[in-house]
Amino acid sequence: MKNRMIKAACAVPALKPADVDFNVREIISLIRKNRDCGLIVFPELCITGYTCADLFGQRALTEKAYDGLAKIAAATLRIKGLTAVVGLPVRFENDLYNCAAFVSEGNIAALVPKINIPVYSEFYEGRWFASGKDVIGRTAEINGQMIPFGMDVLARDAETGITIGTDICEDLWVPDKPSTHACLAGANVIVNLSASDEVIGKEDYRRSIVVHQSADCYCSYLYASAGMDESSTDLVFSGHCMIAENGKLLSEKIFPERSSVITAVIDPEACEYNRSHQNTFPSESGGWYRYADVSVKPLGKKSDVSVDEYVSLLKNEGFRPERMPFVPSDDRELAKRCHNILRIQANGLATRVKAVNIKNLVIGISGGLDSTLALLVCHEAKKIVPDIRIIAYTMPNKGNTTSLTYNNAVALMKALGAEMREAEIGQPVADHLRLLGHGEGYQGEGDTTYENAQARMRTYILMDAANMENGLVVGTGDLSELALGWCTYNGDHMSMYGVNGSVPKTLVQYICRAYALTCGSEELKKTLLAIVDTPISPELTPNDNGRIAQKTEEKIGKYDLNDFFLYWMMRYGFEPDKIMAYAMLAYDELDKEQIRQAELRFYGRFFSQQFKRSCLPDGPKVGSVTLSPRGDWRMPSDASSALWLDIIRNA
Repeated sequence: MKNRMIKAACAVPALKPADVDFNVREIISLIRKNRDCGLIVFPELCITGYTCADLFGQRALTEKAYDGLAKIAAATLRIKGLTAVVGLPVRFENDLYNCAAFVSEGNIAALVPKINIPVYSEFYEGRWFASGKDVIGRTAEINGQMIPFGMDVLARDAETGITIGTDICEDLWVPDKPSTHACLAGANVIVNLSASDEVIGKEDYRRSIVVHQSADCYCSYLYASAGMDESSTDLVFSGHCMIAENGKLLSEKIFPERSSVITAVIDPEACEYNRSHQNTFPSESGGWYRYADVSVKPLGKKSDVSVDEYVSLLKNEGFRPERMPFVPSDDRELAKRCHNILRIQANGLATRVKAVNIKNLVIGISGGLDSTLALLVCHEAKKIVPDIRIIAYTMPNKGNTTSLTYNNAVALMKALGAEMREAEIGQPVADHLRLLGHGEGYQGEGDTTYENAQARMRTYILMDAANMENGLVVGTGDLSELALGWCTYNGDHMSMYGVNGSVPKTLVQYICRAYALTCGSEELKKTLLAIVDTPISPELTPNDNGRIAQKTEEKIGKYDLNDFFLYWMMRYGFEPDKIMAYAMLAYDELDKEQIRQAELRFYGRFFSQQFKRSCLPDGPKVGSVTLSPRGDWRMPSDASSALWLDIIRNA
């Protein structure tokens, strides 16, 4: 498999303003200590120091800075695949420019000038530096070497596809950011050499604009700011370093010890998928940009790796994907997300109710997770449309339905004040099977006719009840079941409005639990927690002496692992061997063969069950991954899974 992951770093060296020799030694030391990185970024004007002020007018300092840059470049000669970005003042024609210099494998590859020169409050850069906004297509000479110089230069590594654009400090704080144009022209990594002093509130704002720029531009953003050694006279600098990607902060440090480095593994594939998927992300003609060749090695210096090698490389860097990517790991964020999802679902249902002017909601309650969440949605929709009437049916089948789920269903309906109705389906199902010539009872393992007859009978009852009551049948099936086709065609698969269709099973559990902990009713809390702790089962086969015998996850695998596959396939378009490697990192208690078999089962079911998704009822989209045929996912029902299954088998 192709390996395009990059180990990137932001470094803050120890520094003495105007002591170029000292600063260069510290920069080189950090480069050598982090030679396993593919890209390392240093702060603004780090070769001289940012706070040199009128000393920038001294030619001795700028000439010394050129010598320092040459030494830094020479130090990278024997470090294959490393690009370092350092800051220095550059004289060009009649002006002095604040520049980022790219050095790689012994070469000074490019000089990019700062465009936005602040002259306000504590900043007085316009006293010394000119803006690089008009520097295009130029070449600067440093120590006899002709170097591409201008705001139109992007650094590029052809093998990894890494293309690097540049912001320098203030360039990020303005509306028309250079990095935005660079990304529109194809840059997937942005480096920012900064010297941002600290005042109250600035840290949070700085973090937000770095993260948001990485989200807006679908890029990796490396921000390295001047350290505390620059703190003199009236200003304090914090050495704030951040690495963000696609709106997520990967690594951060502020007020570190002297000579500090942060690292993170960045992935250009994730950025590229987001850009191609989001077709409103425009492409700006890159014809006026020039490309400077640099070398940025992939993680572990290997472009082609096996799944096991990939896992080893990522594990060595402490890279571990979340086991449940649909579920936020932060408790406060999780509670907020659960609340917001339920609000979206309830408002979607309320809108449908008002649009068709049908206020009676008919819903089947099994005592399981999905119907529980759907009933909570109906309950919340009633708060928006008070004259909603909730008619809840429990439809047990004696011998299959356990007392545990039946009692949970009854307790839930009572606690939420729904109109309770019961329709025992055992005899109607037996009559139906007898008419088919099947025989009235369960014929043993694989008797899908017996199992599905129950699901269809329940839907049949709900649909006719809706006709009788002038109501809408509210569907309960979730995203995970739809992905796997774990639903009975024209049974629980069908409704008049499916409220859970874009909520994965792993998140259904947390929404129900979060509601339990915040509902304010001990009775409802007790019932909800009991449902959350009940094994997931359709209860379509005879129970085991009153205990649940048919457990869904024994048939289709653990829902959390299936949701893991679904997330990375749908959200980022990753290939199945890369997803396998991610799963091996997240689920280290499973061996590779167990994950392989689980992934084969997932892809096999996902492809073969598309026909069920092609005719889904309406339902609200609540997350970035959904399978509605009218929304996010269009796929032929007869598509072949052979390519994906072969990749998994050979991984």
